[in-house]
Formats: sequence, C-alpha cells, structure tokens
Amino acid sequence: LTGLILGETGVGKEIVAEALHRRSPRAAGPLIKLNCAAVAESLLEAELFGHEKGAFTGADRRRVGFVEAASGGTLFLDEIGEMPAELQAKLLRVLERKAVTRIGGTSEIPVDVRVVVATHRDLDADSRSGRFRQDLYYRIAGFTLVVPPLRDRRAEIVPLAERFAARFAAELGIAVPTLTEATQASLTAYDWPGNIRELKNAIDRALVMAGD
Repeated sequence: LTGLILGETGVGKEIVAEALHRRSPRAAGPLIKLNCAAVAESLLEAELFGHEKGAFTGADRRRVGFVEAASGGTLFLDEIGEMPAELQAKLLRVLERKAVTRIGGTSEIPVDVRVVVATHRDLDADSRSGRFRQDLYYRIAGFTLVVPPLRDRRAEIVPLAERFAARFAAELGIAVPTLTEATQASLTAYDWPGNIRELKNAIDRALVMAGD
C-alpha cells in the first residue's frame, strides 16, 4: 500500500513519513528519502532507478538507485508533484510491476518496497488539469494523510517551541530557557506561514540573540 502525505511547506510531512516507517512491519528495513525538487531533472531518473556501467557518459560503474536500495523498507519521495511527467510514467510502472530496470539495463529487478510520497501541491486538481498523471495519482493516493498547518494546531505551538529551545540549548551548552507567559502568548497568536520550520528557526535565532 502506498501513502500520500499532503500539507503546506514546513508542516512536518517528512516527520510523519518517518513515523509511518518506524511503526510499520518494515521498521527493520531501510528508510530511503529523496526530494524530487532538489535533484536536477536530468539526474532524477538515475537517482531513482540506478544505472548500469556505461549507460551514459560518466557512468563508470554500476549504481543502485533509491528504489532498489529501499527494498525491504520504505522509500519516501518528497515533493512528488515536481516530478517530470516522463518519470511519473516510469514510477507508475515500478509500482505496478514491483520491479525496477536500471538505466542501460535490460532485466527487471524485483523490489519489495513501500512508497510514501508527499507534496504541498493539490495533486487532485493537478491530475484533473493534466499537470500530474491521473493514473499515478490514483495509485499513490490509496492512503492519504493531510497534515494541518501550524495555525490550525495552536495548542502545539508552545510545546514545540519548548522542545526546540531545549534541543538547541543543549547544542549550545547553555541552560534551557523559560518561555515567559508573554512569549507564549506571542508565539500562539502568530500564524506561522512557514509552519514548524519557521517556528524552529525563530526559536534558534531567539536563543542566539538572547545572550544570558
């Protein structure tokens, strides 16, 4: 069963994927992560599916791709909505056949992998507009989780801030600071458009600037 995690940038989709892996029967297997938006389009296919020696200029040795490396465990593909259409078709084939063919190879290699994907995009709308393959969307959306933005989870803001403060204070080797009532009120009142990532950065910056 594949999984689709939806949510705004910075809400913690990768953390949700990690939790799904840890609490699954595949927890003893590898958790392999790939951000589809962070890899050049020309390299993404090789990263995903691997290649044989001599498959293209610079391929001086065989390389196992992320799909194959995740066999027995979980493959997390972040920003799946940024994947080029040609690779969407190849990923769909891998999911349906449970096998991967390396670039430059001729034989299929069986893989036993759970694929969990995430995106901040509206894949349903993208699939209807033709920007994202509809058949792949239906294949990966078998189990969908929506992570709400931090502004809709205000009760979590202060506990998260305290956790980030304690973690960063330990890294700095300083005493864990106390968040005053005024600070807590300010943190809770703000909408955090950058979500958890913005909150963490704000707390880290505050500890650096606070001095003693």
